[in-house]
Amino acid sequence: MSVKSQPLASLVLAAALAASPAHAQRPETRVRSEIPSEFRWDFTPIYPSWDAWETGLRTMSDRMAAFAKLQGSLASGPQALLKAYLAYDEIGKLQYLTYSYANLQRDVDTRDQAVAGRAQRVSAAFAQFESATAWFAPELLKIPEATVRQWIDQTPALAPYRFTILENFRKQAHVLDEKGERLLALGSQFRDSPEGVYSELSTSDIDFPSITTQDGKTVKLTPGNYRELLETNPHQVDRAKAAAAHVGTYGKTANTYGAIYKSILQRDWSMAQARNFGSTLDAALDGNAIPRQVVETLLETTRAGTAPLRRYAQLRKRLLGLKDYHLYDSSVPIFRSAHKYPYAQAKQVVLESVSPLGAAYTAGFKKFVSGGRIDVYENEGKRSGAYQLGVYGVGPYLLLNYNDTMDSMFTFAHEAGHAMHSVLAFDKQPFATSDYTIFVAEVASTMNERLLLEHLLKQTTDPKERFLLLEHAVGQIVGTFYTQVMFADFELRAHRLVEQGQPVTTEVLNKLYKSLLKDYYGDALTVDDFYQWTWARIGHFFRSPYYVYQYATCFASSAQLFKAMTTGTPESQKAATARYLDLLASGGNDHPMTQLKKAGVDLTQKATVQAVVDQLDELVTRMEAEARKM
Repeated sequence: MSVKSQPLASLVLAAALAASPAHAQRPETRVRSEIPSEFRWDFTPIYPSWDAWETGLRTMSDRMAAFAKLQGSLASGPQALLKAYLAYDEIGKLQYLTYSYANLQRDVDTRDQAVAGRAQRVSAAFAQFESATAWFAPELLKIPEATVRQWIDQTPALAPYRFTILENFRKQAHVLDEKGERLLALGSQFRDSPEGVYSELSTSDIDFPSITTQDGKTVKLTPGNYRELLETNPHQVDRAKAAAAHVGTYGKTANTYGAIYKSILQRDWSMAQARNFGSTLDAALDGNAIPRQVVETLLETTRAGTAPLRRYAQLRKRLLGLKDYHLYDSSVPIFRSAHKYPYAQAKQVVLESVSPLGAAYTAGFKKFVSGGRIDVYENEGKRSGAYQLGVYGVGPYLLLNYNDTMDSMFTFAHEAGHAMHSVLAFDKQPFATSDYTIFVAEVASTMNERLLLEHLLKQTTDPKERFLLLEHAVGQIVGTFYTQVMFADFELRAHRLVEQGQPVTTEVLNKLYKSLLKDYYGDALTVDDFYQWTWARIGHFFRSPYYVYQYATCFASSAQLFKAMTTGTPESQKAATARYLDLLASGGNDHPMTQLKKAGVDLTQKATVQAVVDQLDELVTRMEAEARKM
């Protein structure tokens, strides 16, 4: 029997049986040293030891000191400007290495204070360098732009820095004089403090409770266990108990979280004013030249398009046979499957799913997943969630907390998309333009999820399996689009409170978050009181304000790109795929809106956002039809 004609259930079972070595299965232990090394990061490609890291840190500090001595030289000609940028490249490469070696190890055991101290030393060195080089932009901007353009045109070695250099002139209105830039730079480490406090409170010092489920099992509600319980436990009473206990853990210290978040809001507003921006949103968007229209169109179109979201919630409520539908019911599958998706199976299936992107992409993917770069399973003290960190000159590192669920397989595909974005950008771009922006980062990840979905749908004719996959697709739109827009709505409103001089207390934040849940879901959802504390557990609010809206814009972008790559003539599909790969390989060599337009996406248009609303509406209709068949 051919693989394509087998149902998904058979594929999963066959893969699980084929993975016969005991270490190929998910480890029962949460003790990191007992987890097989093949599932843990290998840090030696970055540095072979902490001694080597210390040497790297000293070299970086020496080069930073030498760079500071270039002050006053830029106007002397193109070679002086080139010397400065080449020197900064060397420092930047060392920054990647020293930061990554310490912080990756910090994230796999947040309790290790020795590693935490080393990570702090890196941050302190970065802050010192920022202060010591505050002269650079003001000095560059004293040279006429026309002169600098002429230098670039006449000096081939400056060509890789064209975009980077000219960005300084675009941002000129928001650059202060040397004294002003130095004062702001001196406060950079202090401005990062709220994130550090949040990290310690939400990861190192948090003590998640345990509950006993109806079957008598005791479950400690770590983020990974909590997520798995909501996805697999068939009893609403267990899900309710788990949600109240897990989210309630943040509620116990909500006043502290509120104080931290207020300091972040105040920090963002003070920095926006210092740089002559009218709002924190303007300040956040200026770095990548994103028009306000993008965020405004996203929020307005999505708020007006919540009907399919509510329809989906009502469908789930009906099919699950629930009297009331709660957020903790949103992850459990409507139709149950006993299938597990072991990591070995996920690697192979995801690899097969990206084959439409071509032989070069799949070869790079296969090399990346071969070992040492993916930290797979949850362990005690490990940071929750998942992320990818690209290390220039070494490659990407990917953190997972894999739990053998369908959702964890899609998370792997998502983060692997980021990793391949880094691989292509690092391979095709010089260091100066290798770092792609957040605004395009989620295009690659959501594209990989869509490719995986379509691949799995082609592998099965089982109605229940198809329904589960359609349900996952809808869940991705809800989680990656609607939920992230709601988060962005919360962030924008919270920042505006500070901008308008309004009080920001824990009670205010609670009411704001709860009201948004009701705005988006209406009567389709029963909003439990404890969900008012959810804002405290959204790490992006604390670590990277004005980040989350980009999940939604990237989702809309990848949806449009996927359509172009899979419909039309074979020639047009091939051309669209080439444009997509060019987007990934372009790194940060242009403004992200320009990069997306080259690939075929315009996010200022309402139709781009409305297409996601319409897609959800169509998928819910298909789910309703499949449900009637079953």
